Amino acid sequence: MWLVKSEDATNSEYGKSPNERTVGELIKSSVIIVDKNAGPTSHQVTAWAKNIFSAKLAGHGGTLDPGVTGVLPVALDNATKIMSVLSGLDKEYICVMHLHKEVPEDVLRKTISDKFLGKIRQTPPKKSAVERRERERTIHFFDILEIEGKDVLFKVGCEAGTYIRKLCDDIGRTLGTGAHMSELRRTKAGNFTEDDAHSLVSVRDAFEFWKSNDEKKLRAMLIPAEYAIPNVKKIFVKDSAVDALCNGAPLYPSGAARIQEDIAKGETVALMTLKEELIALGIAKMTSEEILKRKTGIVARVDRVLMQRGIYPKWNKA
Repeated sequence: MWLVKSEDATNSEYGKSPNERTVGELIKSSVIIVDKNAGPTSHQVTAWAKNIFSAKLAGHGGTLDPGVTGVLPVALDNATKIMSVLSGLDKEYICVMHLHKEVPEDVLRKTISDKFLGKIRQTPPKKSAVERRERERTIHFFDILEIEGKDVLFKVGCEAGTYIRKLCDDIGRTLGTGAHMSELRRTKAGNFTEDDAHSLVSVRDAFEFWKSNDEKKLRAMLIPAEYAIPNVKKIFVKDSAVDALCNGAPLYPSGAARIQEDIAKGETVALMTLKEELIALGIAKMTSEEILKRKTGIVARVDRVLMQRGIYPKWNKA
């Protein structure tokens, strides 16, 4: 739902909707969902994608171990500025857990239901890129799909930063049997699913088709940064506020046009033009209701600017 502070219209002379960008423009500020194969690291896959597009920058949203396959969001050039948001997306996985001893199915299901749903405590494994200290993570669901002897096939939905390898190990310890992860595939990251994912070979082929003046396949793969963050609440601003925001100025109440409901103070928000262009990511300094009612103060502090300066004309105040 939206709260309307101003009914301002946008001037068609400035900027353009993400859907109106050329493929060349899209490459400079888009996310592509790679279906990572087993073998390479996430860093290697990202480097290959960067090379395909001759991009200056590339980054991935959520590391997958070399042996793990599946959904890997890769941001290109300007879209790397939304990486902090992409990395924090909830994830879903399909996993095969191998128990070191067989256990009754009812015992397994009860253990998972009682101990491994909702808030759990987890210490990252030794081979991880983060500090090894216990931390809380949320398991949204844990569905056992099939049990064959000591092998348990399950689907799990979890908070970003949950280690499935460690989850399997902790389940084995709780059962008293021991267990380890034998296969893992990420099937979803935020709203991105396997249906959105493409092999690097198909990405490279689509890029070559585009160079031969056939843009259809590549355009379908490139997700503008604006549409890659549906989980981030948005504030749409007047044309008169855009240039100041591009220069790092905060957003004031007079610059806000339309506000998404339930914004909380301190929350990361997307500052958008009325043409749905992402100007910047910001930190909310007011709630949605306060933005609607207030005439003074700071609505949001700019954190990362994505839009180039000069696209919209200068005005005196945001």
